[in-house]
Amino acid sequence: MARHPVSNNHMMTRTAQRVIAYEVVGFGLIILLLWADEWLDIPHLLGAMATPANWVESAVESALVLILGVLVIWASWRFLKHIRYLEGFVPMCAFCKRVRLGDEWVPVEQYICQHSTAQVSHGFCPECAHKHYGEYLDEPPRE
Repeated sequence: MARHPVSNNHMMTRTAQRVIAYEVVGFGLIILLLWADEWLDIPHLLGAMATPANWVESAVESALVLILGVLVIWASWRFLKHIRYLEGFVPMCAFCKRVRLGDEWVPVEQYICQHSTAQVSHGFCPECAHKHYGEYLDEPPRE
């Protein structure tokens, strides 16, 4: 089976996995910092007045950060699973610009439509318009 340059929509890409991992680590560090502040009284270490430990407050703060973290990670996962990444090389014919997809060569428009949510539209650049329809145009091409 040929390897496709575009990742499968159902599989998380490495980039998406890294984003989720960084978010998990970030929210974990926030919770760790909340508990470190409670145990070590960080403001007191920096010269402020000592405060008594409030384990209930830390537990509530940690629960809120955990809920927020789950919501953010869930939303990121939903957004990232809808994003398709081009990865690797896209083998393209130098002459006809068709893309090799397994054993067949497909038009680039078909490839884009099959491997992304982008839609293809056609038009003419000024150079090609002049080259192919120059006799019908009033203006010479811009250089």
